[in-house]
Amino acid sequence: MRTIAVEEHFVTPAFVQGPGKGFLDRFKNSGPRGVLISERLFEMGDKRIAEMDAAGIDMQLLSLNSPGVEQAEPAEAIAGARDANDFLAEAIKRHPTRFAGLAALPIQDPAEAAKEFERCVRQLGFKGTNINGHTRGRYLDDLFFSPILACADTLGVPIYLHPTVPHKPVADALYGGFSPSVSGVLASSGWGWHIETAVHLLRMILGGVFDRHPKLQVVIGHMGEGIPFMLPRMNRNLTPQLTKLARPFGDYLRQNVHYTFGGFNFAPTFLNLLLEIGVDRIMFSADYPYGSMEEAKSFLQHLPVSEADRERIAHGNAERLFGL
Repeated sequence: MRTIAVEEHFVTPAFVQGPGKGFLDRFKNSGPRGVLISERLFEMGDKRIAEMDAAGIDMQLLSLNSPGVEQAEPAEAIAGARDANDFLAEAIKRHPTRFAGLAALPIQDPAEAAKEFERCVRQLGFKGTNINGHTRGRYLDDLFFSPILACADTLGVPIYLHPTVPHKPVADALYGGFSPSVSGVLASSGWGWHIETAVHLLRMILGGVFDRHPKLQVVIGHMGEGIPFMLPRMNRNLTPQLTKLARPFGDYLRQNVHYTFGGFNFAPTFLNLLLEIGVDRIMFSADYPYGSMEEAKSFLQHLPVSEADRERIAHGNAERLFGL
C-alpha cells in the first residue's frame, strides 16, 4: 500500500539563524529525544529516507517548520521564504520520488507572496503552500491577503493551514497565570495551537473567503483541530440567514476543507471525523519528526475501514488533491 505523509517538517540553517531564531532552544534541555528531533529537522537525505523505508512511508510532503516566516519583518520574511523554498527544491531534485514540497510564503507582503507562490508552483513544481497561522494577529479572512488566495485559486493548489502560537495578547489573556511550562504547553500543543487554527479557518469561512473563491481548498491537521466535534452545532446555529453566506456552514467544511492525522492517532477522534466529513477528505500524515512514522503507519493499518478506504486515506486522496 503506497503511503504519502502530508504534514512533515524541515528547517534550514538560515531559518534557525533568522526568522526561526531561538526555535531550537526548546530542544536543548529536553534530553535525547530533543536532540534527535533537532537533527532530523535538518536531515533531508539518505537518513530521512532510511527512516521512511523502515516505517513503510513512500513519500513525504514537506513544509518549513512553524513558526515559519510569518512572524518576521517583511524583508526578512521574503528572504527567508525564498531560501527555504530553494533549499527544499534541491532536496526534491535529489529525491524526486520521495519528497514533494509546500511553499513558504512571506504573507506580510501579499504581492511578494503571490510572486513567490507562483514561482514555487510553476518553476519548482511545489504542490501548494503551508501557512503557519496568523501573521502578528492578522488572519487570512482579511482582504489584505486577497492576492495570495487569488493566486492559490488560479494555480489550482491548496493551502495547508498549520498551527502557530496565538498572538501574544491572546496567549497572555487565555493561557497566562500558570507556571511558564504549563502556560507554554496550554498555549501550544496542549490546546492553543488547535483552537487557534480552528478559529482561523472559521474566520475564513465567515469572512466569505470561499464565496469569493469557491474552488479554493484548505487543509488542516490534527483530525480537524476539534472542528468535526462542533460541526453539527455550528451548522445549526450559524445559519445562512445569520451569516449571509452563499451556503450552509457545514458545506464549506465538507467541500472546501481536507483533514489529516497530524499525530492524532486516536480512534474515537478519527471516527468522529469520518462520520462528519467522509473518507474522501481524510489524508495520512505523521507530523515527522515530532510524531512517529511507525506509530502513524500502524494506526493507519488498524483503522476500522474497508481496504479501499484505507487506500484512499493512505495515498489516493493526497494524490488527487496535490497532484502527486
